[in-house]
Amino acid sequence: MSDLLDRLRGRGWRMTAQRRVVAEVLDGDHVHLTADEVHVRAVEKLPEISRATVYNTLGELVSLGEVLEVTTDKRAKRYDPNAHRPHHHLVCAQCGTIRDVHPTGNPLADLPSSERFGFTVSDVEVTYRGVCPNCAAA
Repeated sequence: MSDLLDRLRGRGWRMTAQRRVVAEVLDGDHVHLTADEVHVRAVEKLPEISRATVYNTLGELVSLGEVLEVTTDKRAKRYDPNAHRPHHHLVCAQCGTIRDVHPTGNPLADLPSSERFGFTVSDVEVTYRGVCPNCAAA
């Protein structure tokens, strides 16, 4: 499970009711919500929270490095609280479901020197695409 709330408290992040609700909505495993989805869920917990507050809070969380902004296709950006454990994503090509995956091995080591073109590679993002079990059964 994501430890987003604990991380934010540990940083001394001022925990207003609105910020707390956004963090609670994002907390958990395999969470990859759009800003609008975060807003809808936040309103269920705190009806007076505005869309602007949700967007601003998401922006702050990304700037702090506590939440990742994920774009796996041409759909809306999604927000991933699993920012401190390296992982890749598995995406359903039909419904867009995203799952965090933690394959073994080192993807940096898999890139041969001849294919680095002089780059000093510091990070790798891998997206696996396929069809999830629900879509495959439909």
